[in-house]
Amino acid sequence: MQLEIRGAEKLSFREKQVVTLKEMGKSSAQIAKQLAMSASSVATLYNRARSKGYQVVIVLPGETLGLFEGDEEIGQEESE
Repeated sequence: MQLEIRGAEKLSFREKQVVTLKEMGKSSAQIAKQLAMSASSVATLYNRARSKGYQVVIVLPGETLGLFEGDEEIGQEESE
């Protein structure tokens, strides 16, 4: 899985770190421990980042979703 943060240029380095970890499902306490800061600092950075507006897009290869195998079979059935 790959995360793409659109609008990341608006975020500070620390905001990018917090947003990335939050979007990966980490709790504020886990992020605080990993980044050696308080949970309230994590909340502040996350809220500041959200106010700047960004979008997180999850990029998944089609193979991991089984999309290409099914599409090929459907295409072959239609041509037969």
